[in-house]
Amino acid sequence: MVQQESPDQPSVVDFLKQADERSSALYPSESRFGSPLTALLADNIRFFVARADGKALGCGGYAVFPDGSAEIKRLFVDPAARGQGVGLRLVQAIEAAAAQDGVRQIFLETGVKSHEALGLYRRIGFRECGPFGSYANDPLSIFMVKSFEPA
Repeated sequence: MVQQESPDQPSVVDFLKQADERSSALYPSESRFGSPLTALLADNIRFFVARADGKALGCGGYAVFPDGSAEIKRLFVDPAARGQGVGLRLVQAIEAAAAQDGVRQIFLETGVKSHEALGLYRRIGFRECGPFGSYANDPLSIFMVKSFEPA
């Protein structure tokens, strides 16, 4: 089950730490753009946790921008839960909530070495685009966008 929750809880903080450690192992500091926990508590952020039997399996959220677009933030699935559709369910929940918020385009930034994530995003209709928002072009980043009708 995926539901909106605060990112300020131990399981999510642990996931964010694991995501940061993985990112640090793959990319230099100037190519890492993960939002800190404090940023995830902002009013324009919606955050979700996927659970099974009460255990957190993954998390992720989105930020809504003034122009009505959004960006997926900090999508992470517990390594033990990968390959079980958790990431897909999280993205589907994010997209549904974003559509309810009137979002028509949702963007994301991920790394070139994040092969599993890239495969998921491409399978569900994201396409590559140029840098958006405050991002600059980075050879280790892939920027993607998906358009959809708001609910």
